[in-house]
Amino acid sequence: MSNPREAFITAMRQVAATVTVVTTDGPAGQMGATVSAFTSLSADPPSVLVCLKADSRIAGAVRDNGVFCVNILPEDAEQTAHRFAGAFDRENPNRFTGLEITDTQEGPILPRATAFTCSLNHIVTHGSHAICIGNVTGISNTGEKPLTYMSGEFHIVRPKAD
Repeated sequence: MSNPREAFITAMRQVAATVTVVTTDGPAGQMGATVSAFTSLSADPPSVLVCLKADSRIAGAVRDNGVFCVNILPEDAEQTAHRFAGAFDRENPNRFTGLEITDTQEGPILPRATAFTCSLNHIVTHGSHAICIGNVTGISNTGEKPLTYMSGEFHIVRPKAD
């Protein structure tokens, strides 16, 4: 393998990931960012983890606020994914403007998102990312099918035909 980093990135592009927006609110302010590294961690106690670029504004805000909310975007929310990835920051610097959000102590819940509100339990820095472990304090389960991302494109989930 001539370039292990490039080989890793190429292989990881083949892994489908649920598109999520991590939000937070508190003393460090209200913030949100699109992320793809999210997973359940434990049912006892209910906990999840998200990976955030360690030097990003969202990682600093989650650390300082001590809370976060993971919003699993519904399959038709590509614009929301782009918005929280920063695609429209020049025209609209407040990513929440115009959205009908549900405020929580942990961070905003986005429209039609299945959401996990969390208190920050632990942060582990590994390489370029902060692994944020959160204890789930609330769940908003909308039952919507999720938006996914793979190979640089958005996808929708459908059952495999027999």
